[in-house]
Amino acid sequence: MQTHMKISTSLIASAWLLAAPANGAVKVFACEPEWANLVELTAGDLASVYQASTAMQDPHRIEARPSLIAQMRRAQLVICTGADLEVGWLPLLMQSAGNRDVYAGSPRFIAAAELVSRLEVPTTVDRAAGDIHPGGNPHVHLDPHKLAEIAQAVAERLAIIDAANAEEYRARYAAFAQSWRDAIAGWETKAQPLRGMRIVPYHKDTVYLAHWLGLVEVMNIEPKPGLPPSAAHLAGLVDLLVAAPVDAVTRSAYQDPKPMNWLRAQTGVPTVELPYTVGGAPDVDDLYALFDVTIDRLLEARGRHDGD
Repeated sequence: MQTHMKISTSLIASAWLLAAPANGAVKVFACEPEWANLVELTAGDLASVYQASTAMQDPHRIEARPSLIAQMRRAQLVICTGADLEVGWLPLLMQSAGNRDVYAGSPRFIAAAELVSRLEVPTTVDRAAGDIHPGGNPHVHLDPHKLAEIAQAVAERLAIIDAANAEEYRARYAAFAQSWRDAIAGWETKAQPLRGMRIVPYHKDTVYLAHWLGLVEVMNIEPKPGLPPSAAHLAGLVDLLVAAPVDAVTRSAYQDPKPMNWLRAQTGVPTVELPYTVGGAPDVDDLYALFDVTIDRLLEARGRHDGD
């Protein structure tokens, strides 16, 4: 990744060699809460961040409403997940805004997931298999190590856009990077009891969390990615969970709680609502709290199960 990062930064610098630095705070359009907060943590008041969606919205399905179009039109930098997560709404939004400076593929557009290696990259793409992303699973923000890589790229991109404050961006990133490393070490120590925990998530959006913490994703509530479960599918899940018990059934804050609650009623398996991103629970007001709360809720669920 380091070689790629150096090449990308060099290309960006060449492209913007004659660009004037932004006046005032850089106007950043963030597609999802995790990227809005990452910019805030690394840039502080040097950036003015507009967050296009909330933790209670499915990031695959956002309406390209007029207020988003207006903000995209004013943006000096756009950061989204990429890897086709927003393919259903972002191209229309960008086309409607007409801000060519931040079109996908330009130096002022950051596709965060595409800056890091991804899991579940398919060898073939068949839409009959559900909402499969050709570039791999895009939900990279639930691995804090990948967030650290992305934060560095964001800081460098801002330093180029706003050259007058370049050293300040780098200093703020350095402080964040040290704090983040310390936080990761604490999370990994605390989460040791979670290794091997068997979970059934609603959707394939906890893959990076499971990979990082050593959780075992047994199956999903969705029969195929993006396809809501039918009554017949849920009945089949009950049989599977009775035959091979798991530690918890999980869902993200934006997902329908009814299937998870029904499975709990039928099987007694503990259920966990995970915040998924910043704002996904009342006390999750930044990325640090996101991982604090996520790990605490999983530990609580495993404790309940082990105590049964």
